[in-house]
Amino acid sequence: MADTRVTAAIVASALFMQNLDSSAVATALPSMARDLGEDPARLGVAVTAYLVALTVFIPVSGTIADRFGAKRVFLLAIALFGLSSAACGLANSLGELVLWRVVQGLGGAMMVPVGRLLLLSSIRKEEMLTAMTWLTMPAMLGPISGPPLGGLLTDLFGWRSVFWINLPVAALGLALVAWKIPRSEIRPSGRPDVLGLVLVGAALAGTMAGLETVGRGVLPGLLPEALLVAGLLIGWVALRHCRRVERPALDLSLLRFPSFRAATLAGSLFRTGAGAVPFLVPMLLQIGFGWGATEAGFIAFATALGAFAMKPLARPILRRWGFRTVLVANTALAALGVGAGALFSDAWPVAAMFAVLALGGLFRSLHFTSLNTLAFADLPREKLSAGTGFYGTAQQLPGAIGVVMATASLEVARHLRGGEALVPADFTAAFVIAAAVVLSALPGFWMLPRDTGAAVSGHRP
Repeated sequence: MADTRVTAAIVASALFMQNLDSSAVATALPSMARDLGEDPARLGVAVTAYLVALTVFIPVSGTIADRFGAKRVFLLAIALFGLSSAACGLANSLGELVLWRVVQGLGGAMMVPVGRLLLLSSIRKEEMLTAMTWLTMPAMLGPISGPPLGGLLTDLFGWRSVFWINLPVAALGLALVAWKIPRSEIRPSGRPDVLGLVLVGAALAGTMAGLETVGRGVLPGLLPEALLVAGLLIGWVALRHCRRVERPALDLSLLRFPSFRAATLAGSLFRTGAGAVPFLVPMLLQIGFGWGATEAGFIAFATALGAFAMKPLARPILRRWGFRTVLVANTALAALGVGAGALFSDAWPVAAMFAVLALGGLFRSLHFTSLNTLAFADLPREKLSAGTGFYGTAQQLPGAIGVVMATASLEVARHLRGGEALVPADFTAAFVIAAAVVLSALPGFWMLPRDTGAAVSGHRP
């Protein structure tokens, strides 16, 4: 178990870097908009470009790790993420920033699922919940430190410094992986499904590009609508292809496992609604209430603090009530936490706002820990590589859709009001819609057998 904890903590350093980047960048978005001369709502593309790149490239991560060795791919991914972060900090236009965020997403796509594969391939099922706790607790330091650190750095040194802080973290991660993690075996897995990977990537890229730009005047003519339709059509072709080939880019047979199906499908609905919150809160505080980046960062920090506080409690809670009961009850609580953002106003005491965000982070953290463990609870070891790629895609795509949903809600609210600048009232509908999407995940968890994941949680119905 000692070796498992060391491996988990080292892999978590990569997750820490990614989570630090995501949470710090969200706090710096209004400052980026002013410096680059862009509308704040349009800066959501800097978030979604990264998330879409993650989603597009994650399916190939398992195949590449099998072919070249997980440790080697993990090292390359950390280096790529760090270097592209530095390039983001040097960007002088929204186009340059988006380009390097895509490259950064490529590094993250290899880094997170391959790191998880390094850990899962070396542990027994009864160690999985403990290993996931060790993996996620250090990684949660990123969201905890990201908002206040991002706000502070933005106010003191400008938004570019938010990207540059990834460089020392990447250097430390490279040193620890090279030193402590043993070389992983190379497992020739046959000819990869190149056509499937191309189809899946094109479908995801087209759909998300269309969703991000439709009705917003970013691309000329009917190009956004054409991208959206093309993405959906290619997605249909990709699914048909993946059902027919022997080693598909996305192994749809994994959905036959109830635990993986619920964590992937219902979990995606939950993540879509929850994914809007890290974007909406800093925007509301800075654009709606006129706060500085540092102030907004410290308030947004409450969400991550609540999430971190839940991590040591997740295991006893799951042991006591089991995955099904926890996911059903917690979906309702998390939806309330997301919807509470619709009630925020500048008349609220800071302490009350902090407490609401901390409780929301607490509920969402329990859900994410449960989903990340449940997804692999019943998968046989030979399915882990395919499972990490598939589940990684299902983890990242909803976050991008959540940001797109939030920006679209803000644009529609502003348009209906006939105003130019965003005001606090524009954020109300966005929080309500996000809460409804979170709640829509409940039936998927309700249909789980009561003993789902019992070998991992230790719960006996």
